[in-house]
Amino acid sequence: MITGVGKAVEDSNRRLLRARDAMDRRYAEPLDVPTLARIAHVSPAHFIRTFRATFGETPHRYLQRRRVERAMFLLRSGERSVTDICMDVGFSSLGTFSRVFRDIVGEPPSVYRQRGPLPAVPTCFAMRWARPSSFGEAPGE
Repeated sequence: MITGVGKAVEDSNRRLLRARDAMDRRYAEPLDVPTLARIAHVSPAHFIRTFRATFGETPHRYLQRRRVERAMFLLRSGERSVTDICMDVGFSSLGTFSRVFRDIVGEPPSVYRQRGPLPAVPTCFAMRWARPSSFGEAPGE
């Protein structure tokens, strides 16, 4: 049986998941905290606090990481320019994209691309192995 407090936590988690799912689906769109807070039906300040407490990172950092994750795949699976990939995943500035990519992955996009094409394994395994962590460890650890 769920108590009143348990029900409130469950409702809050469901709202946060709704907003996080929107970020996962619409990562390339310009999403800001007020928009995401509206999706979660909470105030922007409450959304930032509870998102960080629940998922261990701010909504902005989560969205950046999702965008970089998609860029990692695109950089190693085609010949499109870094600038095109930057814009396609939702960054509006190549400089910001390169800085954030380096912060998350540990190397610039152009160096990451030089690793060559993704291995011939199921995509879910390759993406999990290469997925950047929000906790500072290198991909694949």
